[in-house]
Amino acid sequence: MLTLSPLPKTWLFDVDGTIVKHNGHLHGGDELLEGVKEFFAQISTEDKVILMTAREKKYEKQLLSFLEKSGIRYNQIIFDLPQGERILVNDKKDSGLKTAHAINKDRDYKLEINFVIDKNL
Repeated sequence: MLTLSPLPKTWLFDVDGTIVKHNGHLHGGDELLEGVKEFFAQISTEDKVILMTAREKKYEKQLLSFLEKSGIRYNQIIFDLPQGERILVNDKKDSGLKTAHAINKDRDYKLEINFVIDKNL
């Protein structure tokens, strides 16, 4: 369970294996994973959503069309990333609020991230 502040957030999501079936675009078409629509519905409209993928830019129209048809909201998408680790580095607020969290989920399994907003943070 993540305990988050009431401040607006930036959510960074990998695409393949995290929100859609891994390499589905190469094998018949993208498919949303279980729990994705429900989770994205919980994200505040004040928050920013950035999607990241190692997919080549040539798949951009296909993916953007799929995301729109699926009702997945995002603010930015980055293509052509390396396939290795993605490292998030951020500073901690003077109040002690941790401003970075990382979650590694099992590929192609349900997206299930539990969080609560603590208004005291």
